Amino acid sequence: MTWNQGRLSLSAPAGAGATGSDSYFVPSLPVEVHCHGLGDVDFSDFSRMDLKELNEAARAEGIICIPTLYLRQERLDDFVRFMDVFSGQRADGELPYIGAMALEGPLVASFGGTPASSVWAPSRAEWDKLASCGPLGLAYIMLSPDALTPGSYVAPALPAGYPDLAWIVTTLVERGVRPALGHFTREDPQLGADCVEVAISAAEAADFPGRGVRVITDHLFNEMPLLIKHAFRTSRAKAERDRVIASYDLPSWNLTDLHEQAGPVPAAIIRAAHAGRITACLNFDGEHVDFAIAQRAVELAGPSNMMLMTDRSDTPNLGGQHLHRDAENSLWYQHEGVVAAGTQPIDKQIANVRGLGVSESDIWHLVSFTAHRTFFPEADLLGRQPERGCFVVDGKRIAVG
Repeated sequence: MTWNQGRLSLSAPAGAGATGSDSYFVPSLPVEVHCHGLGDVDFSDFSRMDLKELNEAARAEGIICIPTLYLRQERLDDFVRFMDVFSGQRADGELPYIGAMALEGPLVASFGGTPASSVWAPSRAEWDKLASCGPLGLAYIMLSPDALTPGSYVAPALPAGYPDLAWIVTTLVERGVRPALGHFTREDPQLGADCVEVAISAAEAADFPGRGVRVITDHLFNEMPLLIKHAFRTSRAKAERDRVIASYDLPSWNLTDLHEQAGPVPAAIIRAAHAGRITACLNFDGEHVDFAIAQRAVELAGPSNMMLMTDRSDTPNLGGQHLHRDAENSLWYQHEGVVAAGTQPIDKQIANVRGLGVSESDIWHLVSFTAHRTFFPEADLLGRQPERGCFVVDGKRIAVG
């Protein structure tokens, strides 16, 4: 099987014909963009993170991992030192399966599953320290673009003269750290959408030292004001799911009217993604976001502007929180009953997308090609002999290299 998508051509390798027409080779691995823990290691406890062991765990799964950490204020200097170690080992070629690092917070307007201990408003000096980690391999920082507005958790404690959103975004982007927009308040949806535009415009005007897209998002539809019910996680909710989804008339959703169909914030994000100004992340475990809503969002934004994120943790210990499971789904919950993370690995989520009838080319944009273009544009996926990749045989992935 062969197709062309953009400049990339995916095709059956020589000698693979015996496996049938549903076999092909992909010149890259999936990128697990937003992952909180592999094995028994909570990435937020970075003092315990053995980078070489993590690299081996990612290699064994056949993925490029971007660990996503929560950071307490008193550990900022420790984190900078950790990033320096990561940078050195990566430069020495010891960590080929750890693509970068990322932070969720600390400037968070609405908690969601984020631990309270890792929500704080960095000073200018602290923002400079965080930005200094960009050249060391910090790919993105999830921040709330409306964190400085009334209704935000951190707003009441902000000191006079606190830097504005444009300054924060510019400071990060000019050191190569992308803002990942998420965790909005629900106070003023249109104000939240306006803040999305402020952040994107500031990033576009900044002197970015790298290549690739400058702004990404946290998972779309989660922790933002919506005009829809985006997930059906309990048996009672699932019993109403088909009726509710039908009432949204998803085929009628369009970029022009999306603010009235889904809400101003998701509309602003999807429109910006469609225009190629940002890359939006979306969970495909079916429990963070309903599959039908997620699929329609991909159709509107375009798969080459979207990345599948797992929000996965293999351990119930996350950022100092002890999590628990609910019998009705696969999610991790905090003790207050708030969703904190997912459990489904990337191959399960790839299978979920395939089960929706999404084409194989679109699947690989969602799980690999878009992430490479966003974070690793220097990677030569068109090389005649790629260093690593995947055979896909009847929907099963076999990593090589």
